Amino acid sequence: MDRTLSYTDILKQTVQEATADQPSLQAIKLYPVCDTETGHFLVLATGWDNQHWMDAILFHARLVGQQIFIEEDNFEESLTETLIASGVAIEHIITPNRP
Repeated sequence: MDRTLSYTDILKQTVQEATADQPSLQAIKLYPVCDTETGHFLVLATGWDNQHWMDAILFHARLVGQQIFIEEDNFEESLTETLIASGVAIEHIITPNRP
Protein backbone atom coordinates (compact mmCIF):
# COMPACT_ATOMS: atom_id res chain seq x y z
CA MET A 1 0.00 0.00 0.00
CA ASP A 2 1.23 3.50 -0.83
CA ARG A 3 1.09 5.10 2.64
CA THR A 4 2.15 8.49 1.27
CA LEU A 5 -1.01 8.69 -0.83
CA SER A 6 -3.26 7.50 1.98
CA TYR A 7 -1.62 9.84 4.50
CA THR A 8 -2.21 12.71 2.07
CA ASP A 9 -5.87 11.75 1.85
CA ILE A 10 -6.20 11.37 5.63
CA LEU A 11 -4.56 14.75 6.28
CA LYS A 12 -6.71 16.48 3.67
CA GLN A 13 -9.91 14.93 5.02
CA THR A 14 -9.01 15.73 8.64
CA VAL A 15 -8.27 19.40 7.88
CA GLN A 16 -11.40 19.81 5.77
CA GLU A 17 -13.65 18.15 8.36
CA ALA A 18 -12.17 20.30 11.15
CA THR A 19 -13.36 23.42 9.31
CA ALA A 20 -16.67 22.11 7.91
CA ASP A 21 -19.02 22.66 10.85
CA GLN A 22 -18.75 26.27 11.95
CA PRO A 23 -21.44 28.25 13.74
CA SER A 24 -22.75 30.86 11.31
CA LEU A 25 -22.83 33.55 13.99
CA GLN A 26 -19.16 33.16 14.87
CA ALA A 27 -17.04 36.08 13.67
CA ILE A 28 -13.90 33.96 13.39
CA LYS A 29 -13.79 31.68 10.35
CA LEU A 30 -11.69 28.58 9.89
CA TYR A 31 -10.08 27.79 6.54
CA PRO A 32 -8.49 24.53 5.40
CA VAL A 33 -5.25 24.82 3.43
CA CYS A 34 -4.06 21.62 1.77
CA ASP A 35 -0.93 21.89 -0.36
CA THR A 36 -0.38 18.32 -1.48
CA GLU A 37 2.55 19.33 -3.69
CA THR A 38 4.68 20.57 -0.78
CA GLY A 39 3.03 18.42 1.90
CA HIS A 40 1.67 21.22 4.10
CA PHE A 41 -1.77 20.95 5.71
CA LEU A 42 -3.10 23.82 7.82
CA VAL A 43 -6.18 25.20 9.51
CA LEU A 44 -6.19 29.00 9.53
CA ALA A 45 -8.42 31.12 11.78
CA THR A 46 -9.19 34.70 10.79
CA GLY A 47 -11.73 37.26 11.91
CA TRP A 48 -12.63 39.67 14.66
CA ASP A 49 -12.38 38.46 18.24
CA ASN A 50 -14.18 41.22 20.13
CA GLN A 51 -12.15 44.32 19.19
CA HIS A 52 -9.06 42.48 17.94
CA TRP A 53 -8.27 41.00 14.53
CA MET A 54 -7.23 37.36 14.74
CA ASP A 55 -5.04 35.65 12.14
CA ALA A 56 -3.61 32.39 13.46
CA ILE A 57 -2.57 28.90 12.48
CA LEU A 58 -4.57 26.44 14.59
CA PHE A 59 -3.10 23.32 13.00
CA HIS A 60 -0.06 22.70 10.81
CA ALA A 61 1.23 19.33 9.67
CA ARG A 62 3.99 18.53 7.18
CA LEU A 63 4.05 15.25 5.29
CA VAL A 64 7.60 14.19 4.48
CA GLY A 65 7.77 10.74 2.97
CA GLN A 66 5.89 8.51 5.39
CA GLN A 67 6.28 10.81 8.39
CA ILE A 68 3.88 13.51 9.54
CA PHE A 69 5.48 16.36 11.46
CA ILE A 70 2.94 18.16 13.65
CA GLU A 71 4.11 21.78 13.90
CA GLU A 72 0.97 23.12 15.65
CA ASP A 73 -2.14 21.45 17.04
CA ASN A 74 -4.20 23.99 18.94
CA PHE A 75 -7.55 22.21 18.69
CA GLU A 76 -9.33 21.38 21.93
CA GLU A 77 -9.94 17.88 20.55
CA SER A 78 -6.52 17.16 19.08
CA LEU A 79 -6.35 16.69 15.33
CA THR A 80 -3.26 14.56 15.94
CA GLU A 81 -5.51 12.09 17.76
CA THR A 82 -7.96 12.26 14.86
CA LEU A 83 -5.13 11.34 12.47
CA ILE A 84 -4.25 8.31 14.59
CA ALA A 85 -7.92 7.25 14.77
CA SER A 86 -8.09 7.60 10.97
CA GLY A 87 -5.31 5.10 10.40
CA VAL A 88 -2.01 6.99 10.65
CA ALA A 89 0.52 4.83 12.47
CA ILE A 90 1.57 6.55 15.71
CA GLU A 91 5.24 5.87 14.92
CA HIS A 92 4.85 7.95 11.74
CA ILE A 93 3.78 11.04 13.69
CA ILE A 94 6.47 13.37 15.01
CA THR A 95 5.35 16.02 17.51
CA PRO A 96 7.29 18.58 19.56
CA ASN A 97 6.60 16.33 22.59
CA ARG A 98 7.61 13.09 20.85
CA PRO A 99 10.62 13.15 18.51
